Amino acid sequence: MLAFQQFQHDLARHLRDPHHTRRPAGVPARRMAVYNELLFNNICGFVDSCFPVCRQLLGDGRWRRLCRTFYRDWPLHTPWFREIPREFVRYLDEAHIAQPLPHWLADLARYEWAELAVDVMDVAAPVHDAQGDLMACAVVLNPARIDVVSPWPVHRIGPTWRPRQSEPTFLVVFRDAQQQVQFSEINAVTARVLALLNESRTGQQVFEQLAREMAHLDPQALVSFGQQLLISLRGQGVILGTKP
Repeated sequence: MLAFQQFQHDLARHLRDPHHTRRPAGVPARRMAVYNELLFNNICGFVDSCFPVCRQLLGDGRWRRLCRTFYRDWPLHTPWFREIPREFVRYLDEAHIAQPLPHWLADLARYEWAELAVDVMDVAAPVHDAQGDLMACAVVLNPARIDVVSPWPVHRIGPTWRPRQSEPTFLVVFRDAQQQVQFSEINAVTARVLALLNESRTGQQVFEQLAREMAHLDPQALVSFGQQLLISLRGQGVILGTKP
Protein backbone atom coordinates (compact mmCIF):
# COMPACT_ATOMS: atom_id res chain seq x y z
CA MET A 1 0.00 0.00 0.00
CA LEU A 2 1.31 3.44 -0.92
CA ALA A 3 2.20 5.80 1.91
CA PHE A 4 -0.62 8.23 1.05
CA GLN A 5 -3.17 5.41 0.87
CA GLN A 6 -1.96 4.14 4.24
CA PHE A 7 -2.38 7.64 5.67
CA GLN A 8 -5.96 7.81 4.34
CA HIS A 9 -6.71 4.42 5.86
CA ASP A 10 -5.27 5.39 9.24
CA LEU A 11 -7.09 8.73 9.18
CA ALA A 12 -10.44 7.09 8.41
CA ARG A 13 -9.98 4.55 11.21
CA HIS A 14 -9.16 7.30 13.67
CA LEU A 15 -12.09 9.46 12.57
CA ARG A 16 -14.52 6.61 13.13
CA ASP A 17 -13.12 5.66 16.52
CA PRO A 18 -10.87 8.38 17.92
CA HIS A 19 -11.08 7.00 21.46
CA HIS A 20 -9.51 3.66 20.58
CA THR A 21 -7.47 4.35 17.41
CA ARG A 22 -4.32 6.44 17.32
CA ARG A 23 -4.29 9.51 15.11
CA PRO A 24 -1.96 9.40 12.09
CA ALA A 25 1.61 10.44 12.73
CA GLY A 26 2.34 14.08 12.05
CA VAL A 27 -1.23 15.32 12.56
CA PRO A 28 -1.49 17.89 15.41
CA ALA A 29 -3.70 16.65 18.25
CA ARG A 30 -5.66 19.90 18.55
CA ARG A 31 -6.49 20.10 14.84
CA MET A 32 -7.41 16.42 14.79
CA ALA A 33 -9.75 16.86 17.75
CA VAL A 34 -11.56 19.73 16.04
CA TYR A 35 -11.93 17.70 12.84
CA ASN A 36 -13.18 14.67 14.77
CA GLU A 37 -15.84 16.69 16.53
CA LEU A 38 -16.86 18.49 13.34
CA LEU A 39 -17.46 15.30 11.36
CA PHE A 40 -19.22 13.47 14.17
CA ASN A 41 -21.54 16.39 14.87
CA ASN A 42 -22.26 16.76 11.16
CA ILE A 43 -23.40 13.14 10.83
CA CYS A 44 -25.33 13.25 14.09
CA GLY A 45 -27.07 16.45 13.07
CA PHE A 46 -28.86 14.62 10.25
CA VAL A 47 -29.79 11.78 12.58
CA ASP A 48 -30.99 14.10 15.36
CA SER A 49 -33.28 16.08 13.05
CA CYS A 50 -34.94 12.99 11.57
CA PHE A 51 -35.61 11.08 14.80
CA PRO A 52 -36.73 13.59 17.45
CA VAL A 53 -39.06 11.17 19.24
CA CYS A 54 -36.46 8.38 19.40
CA ARG A 55 -33.92 10.84 20.75
CA GLN A 56 -36.29 12.21 23.38
CA LEU A 57 -37.30 8.76 24.62
CA LEU A 58 -33.74 7.44 24.88
CA GLY A 59 -32.38 10.57 26.51
CA ASP A 60 -29.38 12.56 25.35
CA GLY A 61 -26.76 10.29 26.90
CA ARG A 62 -28.01 6.99 25.47
CA TRP A 63 -28.82 8.65 22.15
CA ARG A 64 -25.32 10.09 21.87
CA ARG A 65 -23.80 6.66 22.54
CA LEU A 66 -26.03 5.12 19.89
CA CYS A 67 -25.00 7.76 17.36
CA ARG A 68 -21.38 7.12 18.23
CA THR A 69 -21.61 3.37 17.57
CA PHE A 70 -23.50 4.04 14.34
CA TYR A 71 -20.78 6.45 13.24
CA ARG A 72 -18.07 4.00 14.26
CA ASP A 73 -19.45 0.65 13.11
CA TRP A 74 -21.84 1.13 10.20
CA PRO A 75 -20.29 1.19 6.68
CA LEU A 76 -21.78 4.35 5.18
CA HIS A 77 -21.26 4.23 1.41
CA THR A 78 -23.81 6.80 0.27
CA PRO A 79 -22.52 10.23 -0.84
CA TRP A 80 -25.88 11.85 -0.06
CA PHE A 81 -26.42 13.44 3.34
CA ARG A 82 -30.18 12.97 3.10
CA GLU A 83 -29.67 9.18 2.96
CA ILE A 84 -27.90 9.08 6.32
CA PRO A 85 -31.21 8.66 8.24
CA ARG A 86 -32.12 5.69 6.01
CA GLU A 87 -28.77 4.09 6.86
CA PHE A 88 -29.43 4.70 10.55
CA VAL A 89 -32.70 2.76 10.22
CA ARG A 90 -30.80 -0.06 8.52
CA TYR A 91 -28.26 0.01 11.34
CA LEU A 92 -30.97 -0.43 13.96
CA ASP A 93 -32.51 -3.26 11.92
CA GLU A 94 -29.42 -5.20 10.95
CA ALA A 95 -26.50 -4.45 13.26
CA HIS A 96 -25.65 -6.23 16.48
CA ILE A 97 -25.88 -3.37 18.96
CA ALA A 98 -24.47 -4.02 22.41
CA GLN A 99 -26.37 -1.16 24.02
CA PRO A 100 -29.75 -2.31 25.42
CA LEU A 101 -32.54 -0.61 23.46
CA PRO A 102 -36.35 -0.73 23.60
CA HIS A 103 -37.79 -3.50 21.42
CA TRP A 104 -39.82 -0.98 19.47
CA LEU A 105 -37.05 1.55 18.77
CA ALA A 106 -36.15 0.31 15.27
CA ASP A 107 -39.81 0.38 14.22
CA LEU A 108 -40.30 3.86 15.66
CA ALA A 109 -37.22 5.06 13.80
CA ARG A 110 -38.53 3.60 10.55
CA TYR A 111 -41.82 5.43 11.08
CA GLU A 112 -40.04 8.73 11.76
CA TRP A 113 -37.78 8.22 8.73
CA ALA A 114 -40.80 7.58 6.47
CA GLU A 115 -41.86 11.21 6.85
CA LEU A 116 -38.52 12.46 5.52
CA ALA A 117 -38.37 9.79 2.81
CA VAL A 118 -41.81 10.69 1.46
CA ASP A 119 -41.12 14.42 1.70
CA VAL A 120 -37.99 14.19 -0.51
CA MET A 121 -39.15 11.32 -2.73
CA ASP A 122 -38.32 12.26 -6.32
CA VAL A 123 -41.39 10.92 -8.10
CA ALA A 124 -43.97 12.46 -10.39
CA ALA A 125 -47.63 11.60 -10.47
CA PRO A 126 -48.30 9.25 -13.40
CA VAL A 127 -50.90 10.11 -16.01
CA HIS A 128 -54.29 9.22 -14.58
CA ASP A 129 -58.01 9.92 -14.69
CA ALA A 130 -58.90 11.44 -11.34
CA GLN A 131 -62.59 10.63 -11.84
CA GLY A 132 -62.16 7.16 -13.37
CA ASP A 133 -64.19 4.12 -12.34
CA LEU A 134 -62.09 2.57 -9.58
CA MET A 135 -63.82 -0.80 -9.84
CA ALA A 136 -63.71 -1.18 -13.63
CA CYS A 137 -60.29 0.34 -14.44
CA ALA A 138 -56.75 -0.26 -13.23
CA VAL A 139 -56.20 1.86 -10.13
CA VAL A 140 -53.30 4.35 -9.97
CA LEU A 141 -51.75 4.71 -6.50
CA ASN A 142 -49.91 7.75 -5.23
CA PRO A 143 -46.22 6.96 -5.89
CA ALA A 144 -45.09 9.36 -3.13
CA ARG A 145 -46.07 6.85 -0.47
CA ILE A 146 -44.62 4.39 2.02
CA ASP A 147 -46.73 1.67 3.60
CA VAL A 148 -45.55 1.05 7.16
CA VAL A 149 -46.24 -2.34 8.74
CA SER A 150 -45.09 -2.69 12.33
CA PRO A 151 -45.68 -5.04 15.27
CA TRP A 152 -45.83 -1.91 17.45
CA PRO A 153 -48.24 1.06 17.45
CA VAL A 154 -45.40 3.40 16.52
CA HIS A 155 -47.67 6.36 15.76
CA ARG A 156 -48.78 6.47 19.41
CA ILE A 157 -45.37 6.13 21.06
CA GLY A 158 -44.23 9.31 22.78
CA PRO A 159 -43.07 10.85 26.04
CA THR A 160 -46.31 10.00 27.85
CA TRP A 161 -46.85 6.47 26.49
CA ARG A 162 -44.74 3.48 25.55
CA PRO A 163 -46.11 0.05 24.56
CA ARG A 164 -45.71 -2.92 26.88
CA GLN A 165 -46.82 -5.48 24.32
CA SER A 166 -46.91 -5.71 20.56
CA GLU A 167 -49.93 -4.61 18.54
CA PRO A 168 -49.88 -5.11 14.75
CA THR A 169 -50.14 -1.68 13.14
CA PHE A 170 -50.62 -0.57 9.53
CA LEU A 171 -49.98 2.99 8.37
CA VAL A 172 -49.73 4.87 5.11
CA VAL A 173 -47.37 7.83 4.86
CA PHE A 174 -47.97 9.84 1.69
CA ARG A 175 -47.57 13.25 0.06
CA ASP A 176 -50.83 14.95 -0.81
CA ALA A 177 -51.69 17.28 -3.70
CA GLN A 178 -50.40 20.26 -1.68
CA GLN A 179 -47.03 18.48 -1.24
CA GLN A 180 -47.65 18.00 2.47
CA VAL A 181 -46.81 14.70 4.18
CA GLN A 182 -49.85 12.98 5.65
CA PHE A 183 -50.25 9.93 7.89
CA SER A 184 -53.20 7.55 7.81
CA GLU A 185 -53.83 4.54 10.05
CA ILE A 186 -55.38 1.62 8.19
CA ASN A 187 -56.24 -1.99 9.05
CA ALA A 188 -54.82 -5.28 7.78
CA VAL A 189 -57.49 -5.61 5.09
CA THR A 190 -56.78 -2.16 3.65
CA ALA A 191 -53.05 -2.90 3.75
CA ARG A 192 -53.69 -6.04 1.70
CA VAL A 193 -55.85 -4.05 -0.73
CA LEU A 194 -53.02 -1.57 -1.31
CA ALA A 195 -50.58 -4.43 -1.88
CA LEU A 196 -52.88 -5.92 -4.52
CA LEU A 197 -53.44 -2.53 -6.14
CA ASN A 198 -49.68 -2.23 -6.55
CA GLU A 199 -50.06 -4.91 -9.24
CA SER A 200 -52.11 -2.54 -11.45
CA ARG A 201 -55.40 -4.34 -10.90
CA THR A 202 -58.91 -3.01 -11.05
CA GLY A 203 -60.88 -2.60 -7.85
CA GLN A 204 -63.20 -5.41 -8.95
CA GLN A 205 -60.26 -7.79 -9.41
CA VAL A 206 -58.76 -6.83 -6.06
CA PHE A 207 -61.89 -7.46 -4.02
CA GLU A 208 -62.72 -10.67 -5.85
CA GLN A 209 -59.20 -11.85 -4.99
CA LEU A 210 -59.65 -10.71 -1.40
CA ALA A 211 -62.98 -12.54 -1.11
CA ARG A 212 -61.25 -15.76 -2.19
CA GLU A 213 -58.41 -15.26 0.29
CA MET A 214 -60.83 -14.60 3.14
CA ALA A 215 -63.31 -17.30 2.04
CA HIS A 216 -65.91 -14.55 2.43
CA LEU A 217 -69.51 -15.82 2.65
CA ASP A 218 -70.86 -12.86 0.67
CA PRO A 219 -68.31 -11.77 -1.97
CA GLN A 220 -70.65 -9.22 -3.50
CA ALA A 221 -71.05 -7.45 -0.17
CA LEU A 222 -67.26 -7.26 0.09
CA VAL A 223 -67.08 -5.80 -3.41
CA SER A 224 -69.64 -3.15 -2.48
CA PHE A 225 -67.68 -2.29 0.66
CA GLY A 226 -64.53 -2.16 -1.43
CA GLN A 227 -65.91 0.48 -3.76
CA GLN A 228 -66.55 2.83 -0.85
CA LEU A 229 -63.10 2.12 0.56
CA LEU A 230 -61.41 3.01 -2.73
CA ILE A 231 -63.42 6.23 -3.00
CA SER A 232 -62.32 7.14 0.53
CA LEU A 233 -58.66 6.44 -0.28
CA ARG A 234 -58.96 8.59 -3.39
CA GLY A 235 -60.40 11.41 -1.32
CA GLN A 236 -57.42 11.22 1.04
CA GLY A 237 -54.89 11.18 -1.81
CA VAL A 238 -53.59 7.65 -1.33
CA ILE A 239 -55.21 6.75 -4.67
CA LEU A 240 -54.88 9.22 -7.52
CA GLY A 241 -57.41 7.72 -9.91
CA THR A 242 -57.33 5.19 -12.72
CA LYS A 243 -55.30 4.54 -15.83
CA PRO A 244 -56.82 6.47 -18.75
